Amino acid sequence: MTENLAVSSTTTISRLSPAKINLFLHIMGKRPDGYHNLQTVFRLLNWGDYLHFWLADDAVIQTANIKPDANKLCHELLVLAGIETITADIEDNLIFKAARALLAFAIQSDALPEQLKRVRITLDKRLPMGAGLGGGSSNAATTMLALNEIWQLSFNQNELINIGAKIGADVPIFIFGQDAIATGIGEELTAIDLPEQQYLVLTPNAHVNTAKLFAHPKLQRDIAPLSIDMIKNQSNHYVQNLNTPYQNAFTPVVTSLAPAVDEALRYLQGLEIQALSIARMTGSGSAVFLPLDRSVTSNQALLTKWIEDSPCTGFVVGSLK
Repeated sequence: MTENLAVSSTTTISRLSPAKINLFLHIMGKRPDGYHNLQTVFRLLNWGDYLHFWLADDAVIQTANIKPDANKLCHELLVLAGIETITADIEDNLIFKAARALLAFAIQSDALPEQLKRVRITLDKRLPMGAGLGGGSSNAATTMLALNEIWQLSFNQNELINIGAKIGADVPIFIFGQDAIATGIGEELTAIDLPEQQYLVLTPNAHVNTAKLFAHPKLQRDIAPLSIDMIKNQSNHYVQNLNTPYQNAFTPVVTSLAPAVDEALRYLQGLEIQALSIARMTGSGSAVFLPLDRSVTSNQALLTKWIEDSPCTGFVVGSLK
């Protein structure tokens, strides 16, 4: 991959790569392909990483001069920079994988333009890794959306979701770009209209391998499926509170394996009476969050104290609207 992108005139496109939380997360069984069927409600947040796409007006690649190999073409077109972007093997990076998958689909669909702009991508990393906030998946989706526009590929949302699902189960929700009920492995999405909300999010310094969690003997994998209509009509059971049958199936396993997550969740549970809500974990952890009632969000001094007293880093963030 070329290390420098010489420019005479540049355009910069900056995009929020938002975080997500799971308001609940149910596992309904293992699939023949090794993945698990799940049900969840994804909530996108107005907080996350930022990706900056630098375009050199005169730096283009004539695709006819390169054998239609998505990997080689991706190396020619992209320069990656920024915290957490460069890995031991760049081809394992989710941003690179997203661009490569996009190019592969363009080649397969015979939709590759005759020339493509070279792009320098800078990542302003704010979301902790392994927190269940979807940082890497969001980076991949944001990259796909931006490059689809920059390279004028014109793939529609469903095409991008299908491409993204092959990169990771959480990628489709960020391409979908709105709160949604998710089924399948997370790629079957139904929009849901939820009230605006603010959250106190804590990010303990802990990480439990997702594969280890799915293999854990105490993980409940047979939660009965709920109808889409039921989930839509019962949002009052999981938006502010978390009433039966809604739960996060990973919580008891993660809190037993990661004391820092257990401590952070217990801290938030101690605030539930004041917040008028129920604390919970997002995804497979490690981040935990507490929905905040409007009566609390107007009290900045109280929120500041809650963050200062928390056992780990905390943020007050809002839903993405």
